[in-house]
Amino acid sequence: MKTRNNVLAALVAASFAAMALPTYAEDIYINVDPPHRRAEHHEDRAGYIWVPGVWHWNNGKHEWVAGHQVAERKGYRYENDRWVKHDNDKWVMQRGGWSLDSDGDGIPNNRDNHPNDPRRN
Repeated sequence: MKTRNNVLAALVAASFAAMALPTYAEDIYINVDPPHRRAEHHEDRAGYIWVPGVWHWNNGKHEWVAGHQVAERKGYRYENDRWVKHDNDKWVMQRGGWSLDSDGDGIPNNRDNHPNDPRRN
């Protein structure tokens, strides 16, 4: 009976793994400039970093999403959400998040020409 339960659990886990969980929707291009960021006051907490607030596009308008603190992740760098203007005068939100920074130089590995340089501290 225990083996049967293990097989059943493995099948259920495999079926969930096969399903693609939704991530952010496709990029949305807008032609409305985002407002300036709001000034936010916060207190630093040991073991946390501050993620500043940002304007998100929702129901045809910009809505402010307040900043918050997230637990630090050693060996990673957090990049904030940001609006980027393209050549066609359209704006798109670039989602932030954690990026691996194995040498701790503040440059995420995916943008670092020397991501594992042992001479860096």
